[in-house]
Amino acid sequence: MTADPLILAVPIRSDLGRLALSVRREVFIIEQNVPEEVERDEYDAAATHVVAVVDGDVVGVLRVVFLPEHVKIGRVAVLGKARGQGIATTMMHFAMDLARSRGETRFYLTAQIDKLALYEKLGFAAFGEEFEDGGMPHLAMKNY
Repeated sequence: MTADPLILAVPIRSDLGRLALSVRREVFIIEQNVPEEVERDEYDAAATHVVAVVDGDVVGVLRVVFLPEHVKIGRVAVLGKARGQGIATTMMHFAMDLARSRGETRFYLTAQIDKLALYEKLGFAAFGEEFEDGGMPHLAMKNY
């Protein structure tokens, strides 16, 4: 993978949306053993889904949920073959810029403990107690 990623917001019921779900399945359900009933939830239908396309393949995904109290970013996943190239960071910038273009300034997410540094570089700060989600330790993070 050498090309810069093309970052797009896509409907979940589009072809690219279905490919986004397959990336999530590969990363969360197969690689990280998250139960499918935990990985998919009620937010998927209403969320804005963001994909990263490199060399014609969807290699990264996240979703943005616009809630009254904040924008919740989640389900950030990059296929193993595309990791270490800044794709998650590029998708996060895109998602936050998209939300800011709608007047949003309050961002929230929950991060796997080993991914905290990624979000800290984007201005997020951890708060609260550690908790388990999908069998892995997480912390809540905010960027207000």
